[in-house]
Amino acid sequence: MTRTTKTRGTREARPTRRIGFLLPGQGAQHQRMAAGLYGWDDVFTTTMDTLFAALGTDGGTLRADWLSDDPAVPPDHVTRAQPLLYAVDYAIGATLRAWGAPPAVLLGHSAGELAAGALAGVFDPADAMRLMWDRARRIAALPPGGMLAVAATVEELTPWLHGDVVIAAVNGPRQTMLAGPAAPLAEALPRIREAGLTAVPVKATTAFHSPALRPAISTEPYQGVTLRPPAVALWSAFAAAPLTADLALSPRFWAGHPVEPVLFGPALDALLTGEDLLLIETGPGQGLTSLARRHPRVRAGHSAVVPLLPARPLGPRHDRRHLLAAVDRLRDQGWKLNPPPAPHDEATDPSGETR
Repeated sequence: MTRTTKTRGTREARPTRRIGFLLPGQGAQHQRMAAGLYGWDDVFTTTMDTLFAALGTDGGTLRADWLSDDPAVPPDHVTRAQPLLYAVDYAIGATLRAWGAPPAVLLGHSAGELAAGALAGVFDPADAMRLMWDRARRIAALPPGGMLAVAATVEELTPWLHGDVVIAAVNGPRQTMLAGPAAPLAEALPRIREAGLTAVPVKATTAFHSPALRPAISTEPYQGVTLRPPAVALWSAFAAAPLTADLALSPRFWAGHPVEPVLFGPALDALLTGEDLLLIETGPGQGLTSLARRHPRVRAGHSAVVPLLPARPLGPRHDRRHLLAAVDRLRDQGWKLNPPPAPHDEATDPSGETR
């Protein structure tokens, strides 16, 4: 089976929207995420290898756990989820840019903002990998915590907010995350449900984006790291606004991410109010795609969103199939991308039909 000339040939459509990368963060991780691209695409493979090499022997262990079906440390552990999310997000973004889809704007969620910073030129990619590794190890030494996804506004959740349980993320209208130490969060959960609100624990054993992580915050690892103003428009989900040069050059800003709330919903709203974009989720899963599809500008057809990888773990073959199907959709939007060909026995779309 082979892909047709139409699928891989040129098309006359011209881009009508600029590209925006959406880079996912904590919660998007899964075992062997994007592993189907490793060894298939040279840019992705070389980029991942370079990032692993930046960590020395720790990078080799991290790579082994990423590719294993039976890792020594599970993918949800902070020392695996955080550095691997950064590496995969950055490598996919670099790959897509090399194929011919450069971003005009970047917006990351949680750990995805560090990858956005590297893609925008704020960080050297290897420096950012080392910073993420240091952050993850500091966080891993703290007591356990957790997070809740609640279908409610920030105002509706005010009765349950106090020094320990806080707003961790605002992802959209009535899409709010809470975080805190394990015991206070477990106490809050039934009370929130008794109030008639839908609340679900998320796969996190850490109270991300809460004061519980303050002991892990340090600017010391940034000593000797060169920071630059972004060369590509970078929207911060922590500021809910374009990242200024002053913030980009501030170690305190970057180091403080684990204790600050993620304002992805307000950031996306402000971004799409200013311009219609072709949004591409450049990372594992389709969580940010789902959020973006609910936005009024996307629902009205003014902006569009394309995920690159499957919504759930399906294996390496499906990574490649979904990515190549996404390339076809981007070509329909006028972007002429040049990925590697599909392996001969994989020349099908994600539904399994020959293209």
